[in-house]
Parts: sequence; structure tokens; C-alpha cells
Amino acid sequence: MLLSTWLQRLYFIIRAFIMAQIGAVFTAVFILYFGTIDVVKGIFLGIFTFVFSLVITRLFDAQITQATKKLVAFIAGHRTVRDFIMSRF
Repeated sequence: MLLSTWLQRLYFIIRAFIMAQIGAVFTAVFILYFGTIDVVKGIFLGIFTFVFSLVITRLFDAQITQATKKLVAFIAGHRTVRDFIMSRF
């Protein structure tokens, strides 16, 4: 039961991190290209990047799940790392 909880929490953390990185790259490229961003463009860009990153992470769901399982197996033997990750995130 505890392993399943760790797996779900780490899956969420890893997927959210990947989605945030995709959104950051799109936003940075947009700002570098146009030089500025206003509220309306920011809202549409945010919606677009969220949907795009959601689709990308769903396409690579099997790989994300596999990496999460490997991470859970690794931190199961490292108590301090496990406690740090589970209590902070």
C-alpha cells in the first residue's frame, strides 16, 4: 500500500515537472520572438501550453510510469532521500 502511494505521488511530481518545463520553454520562446507579452496573449499562451504539455505527457505516459517505478525502487533503500522527497513535495 505504501509503495502504491509513493508511486502515485512521484508520478504526479515527475509529470508536473515535465509539464512545467514544456510550458516554460514555450513561454520563453514566445517572449524571445515577440519581445513582450500582454495579459490576453498570456492567457491564450497558458491555455495552449497546458493542453500541449498535457498531450505530450499522456503520449509518454508509459515511459513516465516506468521511470517513476525505477525511482521508487531506488529511494526505497535510501531512507533520508525518501523522507526528504515525500515530506517536501
